[in-house]
Amino acid sequence: MPRLRGGYPAHPKLHFMLMPERDHNPRDRRLHLPLVPVQQGRAGTAVDVQGERKPPWLKVRLRTGPNATDLKDIMRGLDLHTVCEEAMCPNIHECWEDREATFLILGDRCTRRCGFCDVMTAKPFPVDPSEPARIAEAAARMGLRHVVITGVARDDLPDGGAATWAETIRLVRRSMPGAGIEVLPSDFKGGERDIATVLDAGPDVFAHNLETVRRLHGRIRPAFGYDRSLDVLRLAKRLHPEQVTKSNLIAGMGERVQELTSAMRDLVVAGCDILTIGQYLQPTPQHLPVDRWVHPDEFAALARRGEEMGLAHVEAGPLVRSSYHAGSQFRRALERGLVAAGD
Repeated sequence: MPRLRGGYPAHPKLHFMLMPERDHNPRDRRLHLPLVPVQQGRAGTAVDVQGERKPPWLKVRLRTGPNATDLKDIMRGLDLHTVCEEAMCPNIHECWEDREATFLILGDRCTRRCGFCDVMTAKPFPVDPSEPARIAEAAARMGLRHVVITGVARDDLPDGGAATWAETIRLVRRSMPGAGIEVLPSDFKGGERDIATVLDAGPDVFAHNLETVRRLHGRIRPAFGYDRSLDVLRLAKRLHPEQVTKSNLIAGMGERVQELTSAMRDLVVAGCDILTIGQYLQPTPQHLPVDRWVHPDEFAALARRGEEMGLAHVEAGPLVRSSYHAGSQFRRALERGLVAAGD
């Protein structure tokens, strides 16, 4: 029987693929989509059809090398998860070769179900109390300059996992005093005390993703709320006025361009400093279909518009994800003088 570490099955001694195939729809738990009407491309045809070519700007050049192998070995050796793998990020090869990775804490099973996300929806395992220390060890061994930590929603826990978030931040800070720390937690059901627990641990960047526009939010993110997500960012600024905040929007899920602009304006009003915007890619046929391929020029226009509105930095592009080049995003925002460096 495989060895267990903190309730999690040990990883088998196999050659591990960076983009493993796995069943993230156990017992058909994921909703069958589309959840929202989409345009389905020109002339009524589906945009993302198996066997048909995607636009050239979505082609990813495979980058493999010693750094990616080293990171993989460290993660497997410490029995850790990354959102790079669990969410099937298209930038995984590039980021891992550049020694960048986003840790996924509180397990790899989420208690919520979003129409675009490939993280498994299932009953979570018990919290592993050794996980924060292992993440701090992994970050130090990788020599990261900017540590990004995200996590699954844990609505089964009284504090939503806030104590684990705070402990992870503290231990990473202790092991790597000079590194930036960026966290991307759930909304803790809007619980002010739990959000404060995470903020009081002192992350450099506190991120919470809005993901989609108001009209689609309730259908695509049924367990979240558009205004509640904005309130999380607003609360972070109220509790810690110098806290750098960040969010993400996904394009190509059925929204209109003017709705993206409205969402950016709402984020500015909520006090958001940094924003990322990327193209939606359908993980499986059970997920929301792609509504349209957004041209790089449109992403560039959105970035300009967002910074004109007052966002310190907008990273927008077809393959941009929330943690993509996160350290450089933070540094550029600091250089522009629109956000203050933390203590």
